[in-house]
Amino acid sequence: MSTVDTVPRQRSALLQRARAPTHAELQMVPWLPLLRDDEHAQAVKTLQVADAEVGDFVCKIGRPVRFWFGVVDGLLKMSNDPAAGPAVTFTGIPPGAWFGEGTLLKREAYRYNIEALRRSVVAGLPIETFEWLLDRSIAFNRYVMNQLNERLSQFIAARETDRLGDPDTRVARNLAALFHPVLYPGVGELLRITQEELGYLVGLSRQRVNEALKSLQAVALIRVEYGGVRVIDLDGLRRFRI
Repeated sequence: MSTVDTVPRQRSALLQRARAPTHAELQMVPWLPLLRDDEHAQAVKTLQVADAEVGDFVCKIGRPVRFWFGVVDGLLKMSNDPAAGPAVTFTGIPPGAWFGEGTLLKREAYRYNIEALRRSVVAGLPIETFEWLLDRSIAFNRYVMNQLNERLSQFIAARETDRLGDPDTRVARNLAALFHPVLYPGVGELLRITQEELGYLVGLSRQRVNEALKSLQAVALIRVEYGGVRVIDLDGLRRFRI
């Protein structure tokens, strides 16, 4: 993220805040331990992180792809272009998530926006290093292939969820998606999210989200804690339906 950037201003601001990752931040990159020593060294050499403020765009529709991005800390959302029709949030992106590999593989412009819902730490691996690893590392290829497969399943499930009219079920399914152990390994059992942020992701008011969380807690699927939601029964959350 240190190279000269010619794309619009909002992304440039994020690039200008880029820095080398700390040791603790490198520990949050789930695919690094899979690499051989030389591959690991090259990845760490080119990895950079940036502090994204609320409303910063990490990816913007129409902009060229330059990095493979991951969330070290915070919460992002993937959405459409609201100027082209009704605003739609495709998914939330919590800590541990890496995204955009499909766009990198096709080297096409972004077809979605990625925006920070709260102050977040975002990592970026340059496309040149991404492709270098694909050319050399079987383990890295398997990781990327698994990401693509799991993400396809996630979006098929999200399509089904969007057709459900019951708000409690929508909240349950969206929460379950955010606790995905493969796509979002940094979440663990406690997702730090506010009811307002969850409302943005699900497309419901904070008040209605609050009601849904109380219902899910009453049947012992989750526990609402200070600053977040703890999953008690992930399989039950995935299967929940009124």
